[in-house]
Order: sequence, then C-alpha cells, then structure tokens
Amino acid sequence: MKAVVDTNVLVSGLIQSAGFPARVADRLRSGRLRLIMDDRVFAEYADVLRRRPFRRYFSLAEAETLLDFLSSDSERIVATVLISTLPDAGDIPFLETALSAEAPLVTGNLKHFPAHLCQGCPIFTPRRFIEEFFGPGTDPGK
Repeated sequence: MKAVVDTNVLVSGLIQSAGFPARVADRLRSGRLRLIMDDRVFAEYADVLRRRPFRRYFSLAEAETLLDFLSSDSERIVATVLISTLPDAGDIPFLETALSAEAPLVTGNLKHFPAHLCQGCPIFTPRRFIEEFFGPGTDPGK
C-alpha cells in the first residue's frame, strides 16, 4: 500500500504509541505502507522532526536516523499536478504529491482539504485509512 501522509499524522504516530496515527507509523516501520513524497514534503518532515520541542520524544540523532529511513524507504516523485489554493497553503505540496502519484492522502486535518478543491483525491483520516486498507476493527491500542 502506498500513501502520502501529512506531517501531523506522521509526528503524532511517532510520539504516541496508541491511536490510529501510531498504527499508520507502525505500517510504515513494517513495510506494509510505503510513503510517497516529493522534496517539499520531505523538507517539511525534516523541519518538523528537527524542532526542539520534539527532543522530549527523540534526540536529534534519532530524528536524523528516522529521516534517513524515510528518505531511503519511500517513493520519491516530482509532483506534476498543480493546486492553486487550499485553506492552509502549507498543505498544497501534500495534495499535489498525492494527486500526481494517484495515491490517497492521510491527514488529521480534513477541514484543510475540502472536497471541491481536491480534484477527486481520496482524503482519509488515520482511522478511516487503517480501517479501509488494513481491516475494520483494527485496535488502535495495540
């Protein structure tokens, strides 16, 4: 399975061991889910994971190891679809990447991706994504 994963889901999944974002992160670690990203998406992951507030969850060295994993174990593309507007302009690279790869986008911020602006891209919450692609009743506490 391949998907574009918004930074909020990735970071939440890394710092919390329970919940559906954590299940998304588990699927990444196990290889059952492969991230699709472009350079802008990776740059945002790198920026956020290197921020000082996250040192309480992982060291800078651990963040770099994680970024190395994400870089080497993900599918890199060049987004060819352009989006002119979204409620949060910072989300545009994620939607452009998902549309270009014809892949779903997983986000915790559905309101940032109104259907009329998303050109038919499938947008999922972490819960709906896990249940749809990995089975209903997936226990977020495990």
